Amino acid sequence: MSDSDPASVADQTGIVVHTAISALPLEEHLASAKTRTQTRATGALVTFEGVVRDHDEGRGVAQLSYTHHPTAEAVLAQIAAETVAAHPEVRLWAEHRTGDLGIGDLAFLVVVASAHRGPAFTAIEEFATRVKSEVPIWKEQEHTDGSTGWVGL
Repeated sequence: MSDSDPASVADQTGIVVHTAISALPLEEHLASAKTRTQTRATGALVTFEGVVRDHDEGRGVAQLSYTHHPTAEAVLAQIAAETVAAHPEVRLWAEHRTGDLGIGDLAFLVVVASAHRGPAFTAIEEFATRVKSEVPIWKEQEHTDGSTGWVGL
């Protein structure tokens, strides 16, 4: 929050709007996530869409499957709470997909709103980096040569 922002901005920020692990497609959640995260006081709305790509570590990828530990949802929520505590000028919405995904499918969706762009960009980058390294979600990739491999174990 900037010193020139009205006090009402603080009433609308410092909030984790939503976190979840879901087996359902995330594409249909994007519009709702934006609507639920943005308020009249937030002038910045930043999204991160983690999309399944067709390569990894120099190898072609045909498809993948995400698996998660039973604690993954709680870890995701904890990281969201810690991110918002570190950046109280933001609102954060996040969901990670599990199950079978194809190339181009949305695997991870994060929406962050704030009155100004700087805090939103900083918070979303920090959050996404921590989720990738700390949440117990693993992917089994089917490579284009027919072999498979695990990532994140």
